[in-house]
Amino acid sequence: MNPIKCSTKLSRHVLMALTSIIQILDKSPDIKTLKKIHARIISDPHLCSDTSLAIKLMRAYAACGKPNVTRKVFDKIPERNNVICNVMIRSYVNNHFYEDAILMYKSTLASGVAPDHYTFPCVLKACSASDNVRFGVQMHCPAVKKGLDLTLFTGNGLIAMYGKCGKLVDARQVFDEMPYKDIVSWNSMVAGYAQNGRFDEALEVCKEMELLGIKPDSGTMASLSPAVTDTSEENVLFVKKIFSNMAKKELVAWNVMIAMYMNNSMSSEAVDVYSQMEARGIEPDAITIASVLPACGDLSAVSLGQRIHEYIERKRLRSNLSLENALIDMYAKCGSLIEARKVFDEMQIKDVISWTSMMSAYGRSGKGHEAIELFSKMQELGLAPDSIAFVSILSACSHAGLLSEGQEYYRLMIEEYHIVPRLEHSTCMVDLLGRAGRIDEAYAHIKQMNVEPNERVWGALLSACHVYNDMDIGVLAADHLFQLAPQQSGYYVLLSNIYAKARRWKDVTLVRSIMKERRIKKIPGVSNVELRDQVHTFLAGDRYHPQSKEIYEELDVLLGKIKEAGYIPITDTALHDVEEEEKENHLVVHSEKLAIVFAIINTEPGMLIRVTKNLRVCEDCHVAIKFISKITERQITVRDTNRYHHFENGARIQLPLPLLAQIAVDFQSAVDGEAPHQGLLKERDSGSR
Repeated sequence: MNPIKCSTKLSRHVLMALTSIIQILDKSPDIKTLKKIHARIISDPHLCSDTSLAIKLMRAYAACGKPNVTRKVFDKIPERNNVICNVMIRSYVNNHFYEDAILMYKSTLASGVAPDHYTFPCVLKACSASDNVRFGVQMHCPAVKKGLDLTLFTGNGLIAMYGKCGKLVDARQVFDEMPYKDIVSWNSMVAGYAQNGRFDEALEVCKEMELLGIKPDSGTMASLSPAVTDTSEENVLFVKKIFSNMAKKELVAWNVMIAMYMNNSMSSEAVDVYSQMEARGIEPDAITIASVLPACGDLSAVSLGQRIHEYIERKRLRSNLSLENALIDMYAKCGSLIEARKVFDEMQIKDVISWTSMMSAYGRSGKGHEAIELFSKMQELGLAPDSIAFVSILSACSHAGLLSEGQEYYRLMIEEYHIVPRLEHSTCMVDLLGRAGRIDEAYAHIKQMNVEPNERVWGALLSACHVYNDMDIGVLAADHLFQLAPQQSGYYVLLSNIYAKARRWKDVTLVRSIMKERRIKKIPGVSNVELRDQVHTFLAGDRYHPQSKEIYEELDVLLGKIKEAGYIPITDTALHDVEEEEKENHLVVHSEKLAIVFAIINTEPGMLIRVTKNLRVCEDCHVAIKFISKITERQITVRDTNRYHHFENGARIQLPLPLLAQIAVDFQSAVDGEAPHQGLLKERDSGSR
């Protein structure tokens, strides 16, 4: 650019050209159009000398993601004021060239151009994004000298910078001293606390907003996002209230709500929010889908998951690693391994997470050899397995009873990949050895761990002791668990069952009396079944469903039919001190039976039925569902916390989940009228080996 220093009288032709170019530049042209305009400007000395036109050209290139070209235009301008320098700094910041923005600011100062109230917010954003707190603090001083530190935009920039860099006391001081605050000020303060794990204080700021009558917006919801993971029910309800009171709900707010429910193990609520969003005509983005797909998996809502999959294909959101990995996981949790593998095979790019997700899918279904095949192929392609990949392959070996293979992978992890074993790896090894009946070796492994064993490690050992009737080590494991998880009812009742199998009736009574004294609550049994994209939830003895009358009538008819076919209720393992008839009544109304009958009533004959349950399926339900599958000629898949149970034509193919998962739920199922499964060893031998 060869600018003309003196002003000249422009012809009508030049003025028309200038007006036309300005109109085009103001409409955010694409890069091809922009280059043509740039060439036109360079070829005309009158246009080339116009500084305002140069500024518009700089902004247009920055908007096209070309800060390097913006810099070339900038360098051709001989006389630069703070407006031109601010445009250059903003160009770098908006394109994430944060260090270049800071260098540009230093260069501006060196050239004698004074910063203004537009300069400071941009440079502070660069400091915040690059975690350059040192230079950010240095920026605070000249802002104070110029009296700009408490102006709205500079103040907001300081709050965001200090918050992002973890200096929350300074952030709060700036916030409190600002004479005027807008919604960005409040959101920046919320984000500062949330990003640094100060969740309660983040929510307290929101409550301050509420008291002052300041209405939160989508930015508030986005700022809160890190604060709503594994939080209290009270906090979840408060965030829900914020969302409900928002006049305009943008996509980011919906995404935060779905993520909040998922991060707090509230899958049904996450799916409900997604359905509401769809009903309002709001199109999901990749973030929405990546958040809601795990909820579909948790609820076995495969129809909704398939519809979301179709949306991904229709909107051409693939290839997207996070979405494709989420699809694999969703299909795997729904027991649809063929669909999961199809997604995996169609992926153009696979990372370690992709391979790990597919290995985990096979592992959860007891297909250890398929998982091993994938692991080997991943290694052949030059992808180094990480810590999580080894958790997946060790778990897969454990599920399938592949003891020697699992031990070899553990050695490989330590000696060849130099990965230090974490608690998850040790849990898998205890589970692997426990499944093989090597209780002493499992206990020895715990004793030589380089980290303190947690609840899962001891739980895996206790579960193995229950299977193989090892009372001595079982009591020792239970003692540790009562210290680590004193309110977890499953461990108490599991120990009670170990005593019962050893005919130590006084100890059985003692354990159960301790549970009563400590007021240990049991988790109620809940079963979910999907129908036309809606998840229906049933409790044991549930009569709140709109179709309850019809369900119980059909259940009575069905029970009559399966009894005629040879079904005999199994009541001898029920943990209720009641008569046989009452025990049988408890078994009849188990939540999974109600869910299955509901599906039979509302779906076409021959359709596959998928049910998920939060507790372990009892022995009586195993037998009953076998007969139901034969009488109704249905395939029925029930996923509980331990395993997948596939029933077809009166037969069951059992695909086990980790043994360690059963420990906390075996006897909590008593609330659902269920007994601990006494035939576990028999099932394991016939299913996973």
